[in-house]
Amino acid sequence: MFVLVAVFVVYLSYLLLKYHQKRQERLKLLTHFQGPKPDYILGCSYMFQNKSITEIFDVIVHSHREYGEDVCFIGAFNMLELEITSSKNIEKVLLTKTTKKSYQYDFLEPWLGTGLLLSFGEKWFQRRKIITPSFHFKILDQFMDVFNKEAETLVTKLERHVDRPEFDIYDYITLYALDSICATSMGVHINAQEDPNNEYAQGVKKVSEYVFRRIFSVLNQFPALFVLYSYAREQGRIIKRLHDFTNSVIDKRRKQLERENQSTTVDDYSKHRDTFLDQLLKVKIQGKPLSTADIREEVDTFMFEGHDTTTSGISFTILQLAKHQNIQQKLYDEIDTVLGDSAKTIVLTNTVLQELKYLDLVIKESLRLVPPVPFIGRKLLEDMEMNGTTVPAGSSISLNIFCLHRNPKVFPEPEKFIPERFSDENEIKRGPYDYIPFSAGSRNCIGQKYALLEMKVTIVKLLASYRILPGESIDQVRYKADLVIRPSGGIPVKLARRT
Repeated sequence: MFVLVAVFVVYLSYLLLKYHQKRQERLKLLTHFQGPKPDYILGCSYMFQNKSITEIFDVIVHSHREYGEDVCFIGAFNMLELEITSSKNIEKVLLTKTTKKSYQYDFLEPWLGTGLLLSFGEKWFQRRKIITPSFHFKILDQFMDVFNKEAETLVTKLERHVDRPEFDIYDYITLYALDSICATSMGVHINAQEDPNNEYAQGVKKVSEYVFRRIFSVLNQFPALFVLYSYAREQGRIIKRLHDFTNSVIDKRRKQLERENQSTTVDDYSKHRDTFLDQLLKVKIQGKPLSTADIREEVDTFMFEGHDTTTSGISFTILQLAKHQNIQQKLYDEIDTVLGDSAKTIVLTNTVLQELKYLDLVIKESLRLVPPVPFIGRKLLEDMEMNGTTVPAGSSISLNIFCLHRNPKVFPEPEKFIPERFSDENEIKRGPYDYIPFSAGSRNCIGQKYALLEMKVTIVKLLASYRILPGESIDQVRYKADLVIRPSGGIPVKLARRT
């Protein structure tokens, strides 16, 4: 018995020694990266305890004001997390090929599988090659009629709020974006705008919240313990409903393709022969088609990314236009000058949108202030030199795009909404990694052109019909970021009809 106790004590002492040595290595980084002082066991997790999602976001943003561009968080059990906002280090991380998505993305795998967002190496390269043709400009041109049609439906749905009290426009934009991604990239029409309580849209919000809460849990390093979380079962049920929905989209499109092969007439929503989903259904790798699971993980990924991020981009642009009536009027004047009396009815094309120069500036400035994906996570597979020291392999790095875009040296008065920052004469003063709303490098957003076109069509159609006014509670809007950045409490606006 004495021997067993002695062995146990020796082994425990060894573990404590290794833990202390690792802690000392972590603390050395604080001489090169400023950061909050960590507790011995729980690290900096005390900063996020009992905080709401909105409050956690505020803590992260405030840490950069207090400690500088690049901040070192030593988490529970010596986990290292670097919060990076300096463009030189962001560029270094995004350009290196010796990284993968950070551990936080693993929490998405039960929902999104290992699709384009989560995969790396050969699988990622193979899938990117398959999917890229789906976002060629010729394919995007075919989507313009759908964007126009869905935007017109949105305008009609908003009619009930004209000259009425403030309302939250965010949920309307969510359903519009969901209809658009299904009709364009999936080739099916689901009529989400006819269903304000759409289960898919609600489920995405809930799973995103659960994932974010898990990221800031003390036990995030122990995946096997997830079953102990209070929301584990509920997350499983919601993911099953999300998978059922995407399976129905895949089955619907597969049947449409079969009917098209037997018919010479097709409708507006099934005529796009080379949609994203079509590519997946038709492609063969080493002579074999993709499995149902392979297809679903890509569809799940693009259904989520294709509607949630554009919802954020459109909604916060509306917020800024409501708060800055002079900018909204200047943009409307441009729309009126270019499109005239046909602004409400014209089918907007890429060519027409290119004439709206000020619209482009407004969209870019909105994406600067509120990038839809405010954080990008990476895990180092090899040591990396940064800030005059070596950051060890295995370290997690969070690239904070939200704070990068608020660098006062690059964007004077960074909290102000000033579209002219992106005029031709100002654009040349910035580096390529000072402004990256769609990430950068080889893993940049594959759908960024799609998103910009959808955003522009939506804003033009809305402003052609309505003047967007600020709601009484608009100054109370705060940011909360789970997987994408969202407004806490929605986007409160009022509408007045344009004559």
